[in-house]
Amino acid sequence: MSRNDEVATRLEEFADLLEATDVEYKPTAYRRAAENVRDHPAPIEGLAADGEEAVAEIDRVGDAIAAKIVEYVETGTIEELEELREELPVDMAGLTAVEGVGPKTVGTLYDALGIADLDELEAGAEAGEIREVSGFGAKTEQNILDNIPFARESRERTRLGDARPVADDALAYLGDRDDVQSVEVCGSIRRWKATIGDVDVLVASDEREPIVEAFTEWPAADATIEAGTGKASVRANGTRVDLRIVDPDEFGAALQYFTGSRAHNVTVRNRAIDRGLKLNEYGLFDVSDVEEAADDADGADAEGGGDAEDETADAEDATATRAGDRVAGETEDGVYRALDLDPIPPELREDRGEVHAAAEGRLPVLVEPGDLRGDLHTHTDWSDGGFSIAEMATAAADRGYDYHVVTDHATGPGMVGGVGLDEDDIEEQAAAIAAAAEDVDIPIFHGIEANIDADGALSTDPETLAALDLVVASPHAALGQDADAATERLVRAVEHPHVDILGHPTGRLINERPGLDPDVEAVVEAAAANGVAIEVNANPARLDADGEFVRAAVEAGATIAVNTDAHAPRELDNARYGVHTARRGWAEAADVLNARSLNGLRSFLLE
Repeated sequence: MSRNDEVATRLEEFADLLEATDVEYKPTAYRRAAENVRDHPAPIEGLAADGEEAVAEIDRVGDAIAAKIVEYVETGTIEELEELREELPVDMAGLTAVEGVGPKTVGTLYDALGIADLDELEAGAEAGEIREVSGFGAKTEQNILDNIPFARESRERTRLGDARPVADDALAYLGDRDDVQSVEVCGSIRRWKATIGDVDVLVASDEREPIVEAFTEWPAADATIEAGTGKASVRANGTRVDLRIVDPDEFGAALQYFTGSRAHNVTVRNRAIDRGLKLNEYGLFDVSDVEEAADDADGADAEGGGDAEDETADAEDATATRAGDRVAGETEDGVYRALDLDPIPPELREDRGEVHAAAEGRLPVLVEPGDLRGDLHTHTDWSDGGFSIAEMATAAADRGYDYHVVTDHATGPGMVGGVGLDEDDIEEQAAAIAAAAEDVDIPIFHGIEANIDADGALSTDPETLAALDLVVASPHAALGQDADAATERLVRAVEHPHVDILGHPTGRLINERPGLDPDVEAVVEAAAANGVAIEVNANPARLDADGEFVRAAVEAGATIAVNTDAHAPRELDNARYGVHTARRGWAEAADVLNARSLNGLRSFLLE
């Protein structure tokens, strides 16, 4: 696992602290450098080993920033960053998690009131002190107070896109060991929820201590939280990772148990009880001849990991709960089949009818990452992307896609700094796309991401939209509307004759802002009636529409589009997050527009 994200995060913190202390120009430079470091294909630590000149070859990374990157890679700190932290000793991440509170606001409130964290911000707002600060008022103060609960909640959960690379690294590291027979994540990260509490890793092995020792020496681990005979917890890249080792013949049962969800497990365990069986983390047992065998139907929390339980108590509990003849447990599929259930994919395990469907053989054949044939929402350096049309399309071709769509931002609400394309720009871009297509092995479609204003109108004129291959319409502003206004707005947008895809329909940013809260049923029914696809935006900061939105769309007969909204080639890899989010909504390949062939896509766009 490269350290690009880690270094980029430090540069972003640098930018925030500079902005908070009223330094001009430099914050933008640091943010641009952070973006390009994060997107750079080569590990930053490798470049740093070759010196500042190698790092400075990254676009928008100047000599001064390159020197700081090398300093951080070599020492783990940046002296100037430490000085800024001392000058402004605030919880920048926590405070800026409050919608409407940016770095400058943090600096102003610290200077005026000494506010350094969320608790002090809340106290200041409740006391009416913030409204007295120059540039603030009662409305701003109330908005801050209203948004603090969401900020607190977001601080307790890690975004899937931040945690999954850590999990993947742990799986690869442990999976390389000869004494590890099987290894898998469990808990909410295996169900691909948008946010997770921690990363839970389950290992099947006849060994214990050597694996625990190796885990605590994992190069990605920043610190060991605890370590026992068969369990350990470390912190890696700010995320807690919990390891649990089980016997190989119990791995499947443990995996099912610790994957959860709690509600799903309760339903499955009750099904076992109805058949004279008992299901727990150690296996599925025939307890028809064992007294009081089925007294734990409600069980323990099956989200997995994180609790430092006494291992002697664990051993005693294991002895008690292994009573009866083992029916299944080595494999997860075996556990479900022994209960007369088709194996249930982890993404569906939320107790929303999946157990009943599995019993009747009606589970959907869920879409797979390999089903995608192209990406229908991407950006280039014509708007706010960092790469050319040809570079983005070539990256798509290299991934085996059959087609690629460029949808740069149009001008309109939510677009700042001259990012969007006006009608003349769009016409000019058409020629550039045609030229780029001559050097790329797959067709490039010319699209646009038009902006949906507060009333549901689009920011680009109808004649220009009609000439494009594909139109994604997305909300970028007025994201605090009430439910009725949001619903009317989105319905009007999907009824527009030139809209093909409703992009990131709520406009949420996970752990940053909740976005719109429309009547989902009304939106998906309108989309189905007008032949408009609902986007699952695979950007890990969005995952919008979410699984519940997707399921409503699928049930309404609407089409889904799994798009990355990529602004750089490596972001095309985020497609997996969108696919698994679609799977949480019970979507099959037939439901997904960009799982269709080139001719299938063209047919949809011509309908």
